[in-house]
Amino acid sequence: MRACVQRVGRAKVTVAGETCGAIGRGFVVLLGVADDDTEAEARQLAEKIAGLRVFEDGEGKMNLALADVEGAMLIVSQFTLLADCRKGRRPSFTAAARPERAESLYRVFVDAVARAGIAVATGRFREHMEVELVNDGPVTLLLDTRELARKG
Repeated sequence: MRACVQRVGRAKVTVAGETCGAIGRGFVVLLGVADDDTEAEARQLAEKIAGLRVFEDGEGKMNLALADVEGAMLIVSQFTLLADCRKGRRPSFTAAARPERAESLYRVFVDAVARAGIAVATGRFREHMEVELVNDGPVTLLLDTRELARKG
């Protein structure tokens, strides 16, 4: 499972001109699900992201988490995060989970974030979405469950 996490001042996702998810201050999480990902990994990644301390405290240091700043999380599925671009010019997406499995693990991730007490907004799975955001910082982090397992 891979996640691109962006700290934002505000963000929204639209489908066919209709806003289906919007947040103020918080994170936009683009989430890619791999074929061999598990529910445990989805929950672990959700907890990791919810606890990231990348908001500035009174001294200007990145020391506060989403809950500390009453932030929210906009979670958008994005299978293209699993692209393999090593050969040729056309990405391969064979590592990405099939849509049914990916949606199930995406829902596990979303539920885990909500259980952590974070307000959640989402896009629409398997839809063409437009994501608008105001990147704050900018702060952008890439997380991969395989890396988390190795580094602890």
